[in-house]
Amino acid sequence: MMSLARVLLLMTFHVTNSLDNGLARTPPMGWMSWAAFYCQIDCESHPDHCINEKLYQDMADRLVVDGFLAAGYNRVHIDDCWMEKERSKEGRLVADHQRFPSGIKKLSKYMHDKGLQLGIYEDYGTETCEGYPGSLNHLQIDAETFASWDVDYLKLDGCNVNTTLMPIGKLW
Repeated sequence: MMSLARVLLLMTFHVTNSLDNGLARTPPMGWMSWAAFYCQIDCESHPDHCINEKLYQDMADRLVVDGFLAAGYNRVHIDDCWMEKERSKEGRLVADHQRFPSGIKKLSKYMHDKGLQLGIYEDYGTETCEGYPGSLNHLQIDAETFASWDVDYLKLDGCNVNTTLMPIGKLW
């Protein structure tokens, strides 16, 4: 007679389904800047450890040259502190002009030319965790901005969020 644990295990295999569309065969794998560089924006004092386009290009190069891309690590993710403290006149997010002089679209092309995807960070609240402009009341224009830059995925954080302002269907 089968034990209850075995029956439950067999039932799990039976009810577990997935789409056979080639998506999400592995978890997202790549390199994220936060744990190594946090919000280091002082490029004068820390030129090799500051959040800027060269840092992300260098990390992309390492993923390719060191064989990580071949092993499935195909993403480079820009975390918090990449943008200006104010939006443009049109209400769009703007990459810091000093640290990302070529812009995010050009950085995205750099990644794509190497076979990598580019991810970027934003926050659902009024500000990011480090005090940069958040997406609250700007979700549509921010999504359009990221799409115009050919960003492949978004890390949407939840700092500075007043949950009473969120639609009930978005509280997860």
